[in-house]
Amino acid sequence: MSVTLKSPGAGEVQFAGLSQRSRWAADQAISFLMQQGVENPGVISLAAGLVDESSLPADLLRETAAELLQEPAMARSALQYGTTQGRLDLRNQLVGYLAEQEGVPREELGVDSTRLVVTTGSQQLLSILCETLLDPGDICIVGAPTYFVFLGCLAGVGAEAVSVPLDANGMQPERLEAALTRLQSEGRLERVKLIYVVSEFDNPSGASLSAERRRAVLDIAEKWSIHQPLLVLEDAAYRDLRYAGTPRPSLLFEDKSRERVIYTQTFSKSLSPGLRVGFGVLPRSLQKAVLDRKGNEDFGSANFPQAIVARLLRNGTFRGHVERVRGAYREKLSAMLSAAERHFSDLPGVAWGRPQGGLYVWMSLPETIDTGFDSPLFQTAVKEFGVMYVPGELCFAPDARATNHMRLSFGVQTPEGIAAGMERLAGAVAKTL
Repeated sequence: MSVTLKSPGAGEVQFAGLSQRSRWAADQAISFLMQQGVENPGVISLAAGLVDESSLPADLLRETAAELLQEPAMARSALQYGTTQGRLDLRNQLVGYLAEQEGVPREELGVDSTRLVVTTGSQQLLSILCETLLDPGDICIVGAPTYFVFLGCLAGVGAEAVSVPLDANGMQPERLEAALTRLQSEGRLERVKLIYVVSEFDNPSGASLSAERRRAVLDIAEKWSIHQPLLVLEDAAYRDLRYAGTPRPSLLFEDKSRERVIYTQTFSKSLSPGLRVGFGVLPRSLQKAVLDRKGNEDFGSANFPQAIVARLLRNGTFRGHVERVRGAYREKLSAMLSAAERHFSDLPGVAWGRPQGGLYVWMSLPETIDTGFDSPLFQTAVKEFGVMYVPGELCFAPDARATNHMRLSFGVQTPEGIAAGMERLAGAVAKTL
């Protein structure tokens, strides 16, 4: 099999006068992984965090766009510049959407359209928040493991990530308390600004924060707001992708003040990443700073996709689409877990999670097995067996680096492709073992 493998940043020439922040943000793994997927089309990718192409609602969006453009006033509104905060009709619809997710009437949500900001996917808000809140040397507490692209955002502003271990129920409150106690003893508590939590179907671990721990994390954040408010950043990117179990209230809804939690969600996973529509709910104390920064970047995310999402929420078609997407991904998750049982259960020291939603399965190997880009396992998997995964070490901050894990995605492949990819990967792991 002919494949191309290049380490991140290899062979690149850079302008000598780059800023410090540009150097901090160098060599992000997400670009490397996407490049490998393009350059090695014969490889089965269990790495790509892309959505299932068959789930993309081309017909629905074509019809919706046509309806929108047939109404002259609405068409002109959608094709004009928007506002930095986002379309008011979309923000009004999002309030109802959030209330439905929380299972409460709109008037009991405790959030109105003035608290929302529409963003270019949820990633834009994660980046803007780092720019707005964090100076070099400031601290954000993250899970171990955690979303590796957010680690890149932190690195890009010179902030430090301090890790708290996750288990099947998410971030462990007692370990969070211990980390804050240690930082206080080191005289660094005043640098702690954020606790970052992926509340539903964590990328990469697939874990969801239990109801009891949601309340505990908020209580801890309040307790340790000694020098300044300690905010909780809730990333709910996968909230719509639940395939089993009972929905839980968000940390945002559990925060009775509605001033401690910064909430972010996206339609990239549940509708279409090409639309790039996400949103956030901000504490009032942060709104001006975030919108000022966003204004410098785009003075408003693309207006036309916002108008499309607003219409889909208003006429109820989004709800039906999400149900179909959940059905497709439920089948794919089942295919991956079944294949793991068939091909990995006899391999010593191999274990994996069993998430109830999202797009990922987290697999752990014996501690002696390195899964990194330059490891024998990764080279064997790609070159000999034709399968690719995300090395788990990317998902750990430097203070908690672990090299024996893999993030496996079931989003892109068909159930048959997933089964074949898992068989290939088991072959590579067995050979390495």
